[in-house]
Amino acid sequence: MTARDPHTAIPTRTEPATKTAPGTANGPDTTPAGVRPYGARGSFEFALTAPLEAHEPPEARGLRRDEVRLLVSRRDTGEVTHHVFADLPSLLSPGDLLVVNNSATLPAAVRLDRLAVHFSGRLASGEWLVELRRRTATATEPYSGAAPGEWLPLPGGATLRLLAQETPRLWRAHLDRDVLSYLAAHGVPIRYGYVGRDWPLADYQTAFGVEPGSAEMPSAGRPFTPELVTALVARGIGVAPITLHTGVASPEKDEPPYPEWFSVSPQTARLVNITREHGGRVIAVGTTVVRALETAALDTSAPGTVRAASGWTSHVVTPAGGVRAVDGLVTGLHEPRSSHLMMLSAITGTGVLARSYEAAIEQGYLWHEFGDSHLIL
Repeated sequence: MTARDPHTAIPTRTEPATKTAPGTANGPDTTPAGVRPYGARGSFEFALTAPLEAHEPPEARGLRRDEVRLLVSRRDTGEVTHHVFADLPSLLSPGDLLVVNNSATLPAAVRLDRLAVHFSGRLASGEWLVELRRRTATATEPYSGAAPGEWLPLPGGATLRLLAQETPRLWRAHLDRDVLSYLAAHGVPIRYGYVGRDWPLADYQTAFGVEPGSAEMPSAGRPFTPELVTALVARGIGVAPITLHTGVASPEKDEPPYPEWFSVSPQTARLVNITREHGGRVIAVGTTVVRALETAALDTSAPGTVRAASGWTSHVVTPAGGVRAVDGLVTGLHEPRSSHLMMLSAITGTGVLARSYEAAIEQGYLWHEFGDSHLIL
């Protein structure tokens, strides 16, 4: 594989797309040969091989968090360019607003002798969704041998009761004590087979995480460092928080997201609306932020206006529905067939997104929570 200069552009092979208002999928609709449509329009199938997976944090590879690679896709021209994440201030404009997720990652995996329990998220009833996984020599794999009413003895003398199956892989369950305190004492970060060893919980936190609640790291925010945030603010780029607690997203399954708890504060809603009124762009840092903002933009009097909102969101962003409040996105690189790709297609259009993924594969970008980043403008 021949490496390109990290700041060079890939010449476009299609006619430039016409930029339209948020809510309209943009970009040419020609799908590259290496990235095939899958199922609903906007999701793709492609080969994700082991060399394209990040097996450890970038710090273990001798990089700072903000030295991961950054793929940039432009909706208006279809251009794809290559950068490092520390270039972000120069890629945005004064008056833009970055909206970040301030949810902190829980040590959500509890290991038994043969099984692991992944605590996915608290329900409005106070029960929790959990995923049961069979432990293997390297990590875990799905486990389907459980039954309603079953009791699982957990470390520390705790007991987990399985109530009912919520999805093909998630159970409603009740722990006989406070879950957050229990996880702090007995849990470890969720780890899948592409990561070869355990890493400390600190490696799964972002610079913005202050509200504990996510089963898996809101990883789009991981490359941000305090120094980079300072540089963004010095350039006149705003930063505002939302909260959305992410559930488990194990890589073996292709299913839509289930309800997740979120909060968009009045202050953040006001900043989003002022930014758009004055011609700035609202850039979501992560698909979780897109889901929260788009939920808060539903049923408002003016298109694209965001209101303060909190609660449980079942909103799924697709190309058919488009986006209302988001003008761009900082995200990672997502697995084949995942629902996240449909969300990205709602912002970029299928042609630009598919071509971006083909470029990422050709150039050896790294996937997953410790991998490289993708900026959509």
